[in-house]
Amino acid sequence: MEFKHFSVMLNECIEGLDIKPNGIYVDGTMGGAGHSKEIAKRISKEGLLIGIDRDQEAICVAKERLAEFPNVRFVHDNHDNIKAILEELDIPGVDGILLDLGVSSYQLDERNRGFSYMGEAELDMRMDRSQKLTAKTVVNKYSEEELAKIIFEYGEEKFSRPIARKIVERRKEKEIETTQELVDIIEEILPRRKGEGHPAKRTFQAIRIEVNDEIRPLYQTVVDSIDALKPGGRLCVITFHSLEDRAVKNAMNDSVGKCICPPGLPYCACGMVTKGKVITKKPILPSEEELEENSRSKSAKLRIFEKI
Repeated sequence: MEFKHFSVMLNECIEGLDIKPNGIYVDGTMGGAGHSKEIAKRISKEGLLIGIDRDQEAICVAKERLAEFPNVRFVHDNHDNIKAILEELDIPGVDGILLDLGVSSYQLDERNRGFSYMGEAELDMRMDRSQKLTAKTVVNKYSEEELAKIIFEYGEEKFSRPIARKIVERRKEKEIETTQELVDIIEEILPRRKGEGHPAKRTFQAIRIEVNDEIRPLYQTVVDSIDALKPGGRLCVITFHSLEDRAVKNAMNDSVGKCICPPGLPYCACGMVTKGKVITKKPILPSEEELEENSRSKSAKLRIFEKI
């Protein structure tokens, strides 16, 4: 299957990175290399692009699509490890970092990856197929309380408890092995209704986030990314989930810092130190044209931070 990936808010990201021809840039979620290719076009031979992805298939495709660019380094790893990655490459600072969070169009559309609630596939959902935890493990081994918690928090599903209860009830009969089996269980609680979204969408999203640990490390990842920037460097982060956006927003705001001295004090005595400024007072949203072309971008938000 062709590795398809729509580059969400491509122009906005490229503009937000404010690319210097001789700069060092990191695409922490390379995917189909859409953003990476536009970055690579704008840097000179003295510049460098570091492409990171936890999906080995994405790395292979990116190498093909970026073959014409000699100044690209590919790293099979998780962007959460950006600090260690740059230390390993002996790079003390970079001029820009892009994080396009969430799942790629290819991963959703490639049925055998188990991300999609459409069709039949083994319950997998791993972005990095070398890791041990799979969706099958989550569905069959997590307690009813744990399942209800992640489905509610990560999927924002108000029927999380009855869905978790039904999953536990059904797996007593036999192990739940496929996406279709899980869909059938969810549809017993939430039947399909005309004009509404697929009833399994939120539960599948929640399990995917749990399998790939997409939320818990994110605040620190943003902080580490800001620390990795050179003065004047920029961090661009695209989120697709309210919890992602909250973590990114909080990390950026905390990196700006806030003086807690009493009003009227002629100087700052609290020792507040700022790392930079948030460029986007409000997140940038996809244009109407992009929404028409790619409906999966409808929940996307772009936030940009500049290091001082």
